[in-house]
Amino acid sequence: MEYRKVGRTGLKVSSFCLGTMMFGRQVDEPESLRIIRRAIDNGVTFIDTADMYDNGGTEKILGKAIKGSRDSLVLASKAGHLRRLAPKYGEQTVAGPRDLARPRPFHSWPGGDEVGPNDMGLSRKHMLQAVERILTRLGTDYLDIYYAHMPDYDTPLDETLRAMDDLVRQGKVRYLGCSNFRAFQLCKALWLSDKHNLARWDIIQPPFNLLARDIEYELLPLCLEEGIGVAVFSPMAAGFLSGKYEKGRPPIEGRRFSMAKQGFRYNEKYWTDLDFDAVTRLQQIAADHGKSLPQFALAWVLNKKGITSIVCGATSVEQLEQNMGAVDLRLSQEELEACDEVWHSLHPPRLFYGR
Repeated sequence: MEYRKVGRTGLKVSSFCLGTMMFGRQVDEPESLRIIRRAIDNGVTFIDTADMYDNGGTEKILGKAIKGSRDSLVLASKAGHLRRLAPKYGEQTVAGPRDLARPRPFHSWPGGDEVGPNDMGLSRKHMLQAVERILTRLGTDYLDIYYAHMPDYDTPLDETLRAMDDLVRQGKVRYLGCSNFRAFQLCKALWLSDKHNLARWDIIQPPFNLLARDIEYELLPLCLEEGIGVAVFSPMAAGFLSGKYEKGRPPIEGRRFSMAKQGFRYNEKYWTDLDFDAVTRLQQIAADHGKSLPQFALAWVLNKKGITSIVCGATSVEQLEQNMGAVDLRLSQEELEACDEVWHSLHPPRLFYGR
């Protein structure tokens, strides 16, 4: 296993971070416990979860799995994701950008029959309340990394940063980060932290894979410039880069894309003819060099400059061990250039406003 520093901090994490989103939902508790413990036995020290995963059920499973080994691990959890209001609170109004990148409102996550207006978002009330519940479910008294899960356009950013800074000063959180934020939003957060002498966000969690490389334009250069760690999620495009899906056929039952409306809504951006054709080409590139596409896809991410870790889930111990094999792979310049050609077929190079 390889261990990398988180940005400019002294914290070291395994380059393979175990993602837990499917534990308790797609993967039952006994198998989830086996996967977590096997990952730890194989040198994984970085584990990622969130309070919204299985509405807290995932954190409870993780808490059981890490008893006796907590202090050797880097535990990260997230709070603040938009949740669906309970019917008794009426119709939900969703704030957020309406632009070419996101023409529709954010999708709220099912949260149960008791979710109220303050049980989501990045307000001081919610961020302080959420971390207490997270710690209880995990059975620990501190988090190594606490992420703001997504932008909250109803809450001033300095309110969020001050609340998170308080948690660091109280010893309940060691490091701070964000997930799903754009480059300008991260830059603004860094400025506010510097201006007000607050603990800053030292790590970000964006999506990044062979089919979704947009962070290379601005976010990744910003992170390199400012010393921000980058732990990417969806490094296999929610399993699409496994090569197991076929054009013209419905998603495989029991897999991420088939998990009712939630699964397909989350991943539908990959379900296009262009992406299917790209996967076919990438499978051939991997095969020409004696690699499976899943390992090749994960290794490609880890070979990119500025990447700290890949947040990668698994539905079985066997799948976990196959995915972990990517850590030791190094790609040649020829392989990297072949992948660039596939990306340019999806997003032809255009005139860019920056220099």
